[in-house]
Amino acid sequence: MRDRLFGRCSIAAVVLFVGLCPRAGGEPPLTPTALSCLDGRPILFVVRHQYRRDHHNSATMFQTGEINTGSFQGGGALKTLDPSSGKVTTLIDLPEGVVRDPDVSFDGGKVLVSMRRNAADDYHLYEFNAEGNGLVQLTFGSGLSDIDPIYLPDGRILFTSTREPKYCMCNRHIMGNLFVMNADGSNIQQIGHSTLHEGHASLLADGRIVYDRWEYVDRNFGDAQGLWTANPDGTNHAVFWGNNTNSPGAVLDARAIPGSELFIATFSSCHDRPWGALAIVDRRLGLDGKPPVVRTWPAGAVDLIGVGNYDTFAKVNPKYEDPYPLSGTSFLCSRMTGDGEQMGIYLLDLAGGEVLVHAEAPGCFDPMPLGPRERPPAVPPRIDLAQREGRFYVADVYVGAGMESVPRGTIRSLRLVESPEKRFWTHQNWQGSGTQAPGMAWDDFNNKRILGTVPVESDGSAYFAVPADTFVYFQLLDAQGRMVQSMRSGTIVRPGETTGCVGCHENRRAAVPVIERRLAMARPPSPLQPWHGPPRKFSYLAEVQPVFDRHCVECHDYGKPAGERLNLAGDLNLVFNTSYVDLRQKGFVRVIGAGPHTVQPPKSWGSHVSRLAKTILEGHENPEHDQQLRLVPEDVDRVISWIDINAPYYPDYAGGAFGRNQYGRSPLSPNELKRLGELTGVNLSDQKHAAAVSFTRPQRSPCLEHLAADNPRYTEALSIVRAGSDRLAATPRPDMPGFALVDPVEIRQEERYQARLRQESRMREAIVAGKRQRND
Repeated sequence: MRDRLFGRCSIAAVVLFVGLCPRAGGEPPLTPTALSCLDGRPILFVVRHQYRRDHHNSATMFQTGEINTGSFQGGGALKTLDPSSGKVTTLIDLPEGVVRDPDVSFDGGKVLVSMRRNAADDYHLYEFNAEGNGLVQLTFGSGLSDIDPIYLPDGRILFTSTREPKYCMCNRHIMGNLFVMNADGSNIQQIGHSTLHEGHASLLADGRIVYDRWEYVDRNFGDAQGLWTANPDGTNHAVFWGNNTNSPGAVLDARAIPGSELFIATFSSCHDRPWGALAIVDRRLGLDGKPPVVRTWPAGAVDLIGVGNYDTFAKVNPKYEDPYPLSGTSFLCSRMTGDGEQMGIYLLDLAGGEVLVHAEAPGCFDPMPLGPRERPPAVPPRIDLAQREGRFYVADVYVGAGMESVPRGTIRSLRLVESPEKRFWTHQNWQGSGTQAPGMAWDDFNNKRILGTVPVESDGSAYFAVPADTFVYFQLLDAQGRMVQSMRSGTIVRPGETTGCVGCHENRRAAVPVIERRLAMARPPSPLQPWHGPPRKFSYLAEVQPVFDRHCVECHDYGKPAGERLNLAGDLNLVFNTSYVDLRQKGFVRVIGAGPHTVQPPKSWGSHVSRLAKTILEGHENPEHDQQLRLVPEDVDRVISWIDINAPYYPDYAGGAFGRNQYGRSPLSPNELKRLGELTGVNLSDQKHAAAVSFTRPQRSPCLEHLAADNPRYTEALSIVRAGSDRLAATPRPDMPGFALVDPVEIRQEERYQARLRQESRMREAIVAGKRQRND
């Protein structure tokens, strides 16, 4: 029930009281100027331990049932400080838990927080009166985390949640997306659908939200966490700053600076806690890199921008976080005090002042004024949850990302590709440009689903329908269906929304052409033309290998001269299959993989620069049949499209029966793999030998080639491979027909995911019907 307080919820670890303690000794008195920017308001702040070091700066939830649950460290409180007297008032005390992420209502009368009472609990949202009474729990549920709440101008609440469970593609950690709900916790609705994490939202002066977003499509994991904006209903997600900046590896906790177009944020690292340097950025000077950064704390941090890699800002000392602008020149923040990792509350100003306001063990975080503040305008909703599609337009595909160099008329169609979320993880991994757990592709983390293509008009415009709330990216195709340019980020369209862009990676501060005059806008939106059947997760074994089986394997097989140059057999191996490994290992396919942060020129990767594509398109002589090999158009398109969507292999992240074995994919146990290596003399833990075993034709396994058939070592080794072959036949892995979830953990993960989808459907139906649906 909404009116339940902690005492009635039997949350014994939470003590709600008002207490006073003296101001910490040794702190310099605040000057009248420093006090004036607070307008007599007390400072609200969190007391807790610094989050324990983990995989990524977003790994602070330590959710129950997840890989890092044991890193949770309780012992925290929410307090206020009267700067003029030094009195500290304790509002919430959690001896075994953590309170975090406070936000103050616009009238100053209420406070939102995320709280976790102990290690067995998870983070949920609560609201209470600014005086410290009337505590109400707003969100409920086990095995999920609700954090980073903020009040919206229309009275609703926005927050980050793991209610759509998904994991970071480069490891095994739970991620969150943006959600909104009514003020009483009802009608929870997901408004962000990127494949990784969306957090630390705050309001801009015009009523939009700005948030940090970690997602990577065909690019490196570490330098892909910039700032984005959206309307509070989830429409018009757009890059705000830093999406193509390699260092800092993360831009977090952005807040608009009053009375200006500037913002302040934490410049952090990928593999660190959510701290680093503070920076003031002027977007009028650019949307990436060093020129727009007009001030940093510490001052020398400005020289780290664009230097090194995504973890360069981990070397910053002292470290800062949680910036809060009080004015255009004064800022509250948390900063290292010099006592280990302890953080204190500091007041910064542009004149170089850094005044310690308060410090106490174990540390102070999230400082902000407790009092009234200006309410931005409410942005009217633009969605219709009764619809299942939205609409997207591109004004001119020849604008931006080097497309000015492409002759007009080259682009004939636009392809929509979905990048599905990662819903499972394995203990073992494949190191392909980072930790793939399990192995998914040679050097990229994503699986793909081709949704279809739409036409591009002669003036470069396109207008088309898009499945709503689906994380998609676009590719521009020429007359042969070959990719000329590709997005390496994603977008969503909400139900009933019409949104769009000027061109590819356009300057978002530039003038927008008159959309109504574009040819595509003079007609209804184009429906998606499917790619050889209904949309499905892309499987190399199902979509591409049959082409090689029909046309190539007769020559390009084990034991044949052509097979020595390039083996296109479909034999399953330790992680992929033979043709996939040979094509990637020998460089016949040139793709971006988990590529650099910079925007790539048109035709710089994919089918336009791959040897395999050239051979397939031009044909080649078949000496065994004295004829030239030519493929039918569909077979050509299957191979070309596979190359152009970055050469994925697996359709699914599930490990099935083999998640604890090599690469999360091998049917051989660790002991069997070790023994097979001893028998054959091949280091099978080395990824360069990933194709040394054939489970399809065990006797063809390359690791057996140097052993005589009458050698006892050969006999034992072959029996090990055959045992793996039998296991695959009995329990197919995700690249094979007949795959099904069998691992109990993955079955529970899927059940949880489906339960969340059902709850989301109930919420949507309630909203459409004008009703309220509780979340407890």
